[in-house]
Amino acid sequence: MHPTIHLISLIALTFIGLGDVVAQPALPEHSAGGVPSNPSPSTTDPGPGAKFGDPLPGLTAAQQADFAAGLQEFQSVETVDDGLGPIFNNVSCVACHSSPAPGGGSAILETRFGRLENGVFDPLAAEGGSLLQQFAIDPTAQEVIPADANVVAKRITTPLFGAGLIEAIPDGAILFNAVIRKPDGISGRPSRVVDVATGRERIGRFGWKAQQATLLAFAGDAYVNEMGITNRLFPTENAPNGNEALLAKYDTVPDPEDQVDPTTGKADIDKFADFMRFLAPPPQLPLSQAGKAGSILFTVLGCAACHTPAMLTGPNIIPALDRKLVQLYSDLLLHDMGTLGDGIAQGVALPGEMKTAPLWGLRSRAAFLHDGRAATVGAAILMHDGEALPARTRFSALPAGEQQQLLEFLNSI
Repeated sequence: MHPTIHLISLIALTFIGLGDVVAQPALPEHSAGGVPSNPSPSTTDPGPGAKFGDPLPGLTAAQQADFAAGLQEFQSVETVDDGLGPIFNNVSCVACHSSPAPGGGSAILETRFGRLENGVFDPLAAEGGSLLQQFAIDPTAQEVIPADANVVAKRITTPLFGAGLIEAIPDGAILFNAVIRKPDGISGRPSRVVDVATGRERIGRFGWKAQQATLLAFAGDAYVNEMGITNRLFPTENAPNGNEALLAKYDTVPDPEDQVDPTTGKADIDKFADFMRFLAPPPQLPLSQAGKAGSILFTVLGCAACHTPAMLTGPNIIPALDRKLVQLYSDLLLHDMGTLGDGIAQGVALPGEMKTAPLWGLRSRAAFLHDGRAATVGAAILMHDGEALPARTRFSALPAGEQQQLLEFLNSI
């Protein structure tokens, strides 16, 4: 039997796909992290003419100013006098988040390392792990991968488009994704983290391992780990490969290096968070007939079991984020990736787990999968493993024409 016909009955028995997500049962408004009882969602699609890197539609003049100030900070180059280093991965946010516009991704790779022994992962924190900073303000402080590391992984930069909408999705909506019935034994789980920005337990949603729950925490983490800029959330500097003597020698700017501007009441991490919060989602392209057929295949093949087409934001004091339909194509859960896992434990994520990557804006990326190993979307699908293996197998069995229909759909969202 043709795989498409065979799977129609399977999908009819599951609660996957755009219609079911939008119609998900509402939790009471007083429930922790619940969706609104009468969401009346509206779209965030700004329509024809929208570009990657635009601000969210519907921002107030003050919010547009915050977006512009955040963009300026996002593009600013940090110096040693600002606190850059002593070890770092780049000198600005935009250096890694640049394609196809500021806030996008890139093919730049960062390196993670650690030691996996008897199923237990050691990040080798005393030796500077698990993140390797690839540059230093002086060659004598340059980090290297320790000799006792037996896991080395690469990760590409993720796009930030629509990050504010993702932040505004209630925890309860992500938890709902973890309990609804899915095909093929798929069992994603939420990343429960203590948000450093609020001190509260939240559901993580940012980063390859869903290790951060809010944009401010994500910003603070990026400043200290990617640029070596300490801040009020992360006030401790990274020592080169754990060498405190080298840190004392080269860390000459008092911590925290990112200070609050008394005029604006904001530090640089706050401006970075503003930029991400007000950054519009990727603009969608009109679906061709082939793309419409591909959208059906996306659900029939089981892709939507993890790449949930849409979720809703909750009530929000910012109208541009209030009860919006977020067409991100991710359940924001951690899944067993099989051989596609990177071997790194981070936050609550196990070595073989990764967060479902949002697929919106896929056409803007030059490399695919967490480490950029796939040069095309089709190749990335054929490398899926773990919980996604059955969907990959079905895709492989499709005629070439139907495979192309699915790819056309993915390049439109």
